[in-house]
Amino acid sequence: MYEGVAALRERLDRDELQIGASITLNDPAVTDALGPSVDFFWIDLEHSPMSIETLAGHIRAARLHEVASLVRVPIADTAWIKRVLDAGAEGIIVPQVRDAAEAQAVADAARYPPRGQRGFGPRVPSAYGRNANAALAQRANDLVFASIQIERRTALAEIEAIAAIDNLDGIALGPWDLAADLGHVDDVRHPDVEAAIQRVIDVARRAGKWVGSGMGDDPELALDYARRGVRWIQVGNDVDYLIRRMDQVHEAIKPA
Repeated sequence: MYEGVAALRERLDRDELQIGASITLNDPAVTDALGPSVDFFWIDLEHSPMSIETLAGHIRAARLHEVASLVRVPIADTAWIKRVLDAGAEGIIVPQVRDAAEAQAVADAARYPPRGQRGFGPRVPSAYGRNANAALAQRANDLVFASIQIERRTALAEIEAIAAIDNLDGIALGPWDLAADLGHVDDVRHPDVEAAIQRVIDVARRAGKWVGSGMGDDPELALDYARRGVRWIQVGNDVDYLIRRMDQVHEAIKPA
């Protein structure tokens, strides 16, 4: 258990760029098919109709390839974090975090005592109770990837305090929501947004956090963020890949 996220952590420690895919479709065959092509999975419960049962299938598919399953929960809610981790997820991404207090609650919810406040009921990670012991709790505390997204002005205003939180491994950008909250809907290249993004990157990296980002199907933006210090980037989702490839085939074959 946790082989995928252990490998992800090692690569991030070496400052290697990691590219992930967002999973929004229900069939775990999608995750299985993409496993050899990605560095991590960003399984999205915020912007998809996926159930916890469906999520469990995606987590199992990711584990087959020893690829980290990072699950974006719907809201900043500790009950959601517990359910997702108990289902076997190797990390969590929490969107729309409002401030440092909420970020601290996320970090606490992802770790067992004494490092946090996660309730001990690791159903899937413990092989359904066979290995529910102190050693498993220690391994989970050492390896589970806890991260939040900066998508609100209130969180941006407290970025220094957020970056100082122990047990918070990653700080991810949410460029489109942050742009909207700053008054620039769908304009992630606005100077105010660019300045905010760079501030998050700089503060988080100085604090030793792994900076990530979610985004649409925009490799050019991903490359720009990578050059600026972002090291784990989700680029597009499963539906984007289907549409883009079908459009390419259509344009290459069908006469104009």
